[in-house]
Amino acid sequence: MWNSRMYINMIVDMRVFIKISFTEEEKMHGKVSHEKEVGVPASIVWDLYGTLKLGKLVDEMLPNVLDKVEVLEGDGGVGTVLKLTYPPGNPGFSSYTEKFMKIDNEKRFKEAEVIEGGYLDLGFQLYRVRFDVIEKDADTSIIKSTIEYEIEDESAANVSFVTVKPLEVIAELAAKYLTDKQTKA
Repeated sequence: MWNSRMYINMIVDMRVFIKISFTEEEKMHGKVSHEKEVGVPASIVWDLYGTLKLGKLVDEMLPNVLDKVEVLEGDGGVGTVLKLTYPPGNPGFSSYTEKFMKIDNEKRFKEAEVIEGGYLDLGFQLYRVRFDVIEKDADTSIIKSTIEYEIEDESAANVSFVTVKPLEVIAELAAKYLTDKQTKA
């Protein structure tokens, strides 16, 4: 039987980290993250991740991951609302709407939360995506993508829909795009 202090921590493939916990309120909390090292300075990576440029790149280059990224409101700052639509046949849901809740250009992180549809329709009370761009040295950085969620115990089976794989694919695309762009400069 799970109790409020029981945690499961795993490292999967040495780059994906999973943490799941149950609270006294009978809610499951979890966090999954992925890290990708990029041979590009953090300021250049943040110029992509800290703006709407990432959504445009994904919209153009990864139609198998996201069919469409639409800006419904805002200019890329806090309060910006996006609608993300998945390709036909995506298990679980076809789209959701997210809102940028926190952006820190100095610390280079952005947090977005699902505010309509998608994961909320599956019983999640919270589904948050966070991107951190971490400076490793002057010419190298790390893209850390994290999903944090909270779900009622009766919907716990839907945790199987939580995966960092799309964020991993996006980080791979961003790394290739930025590395190629830097090589051509």
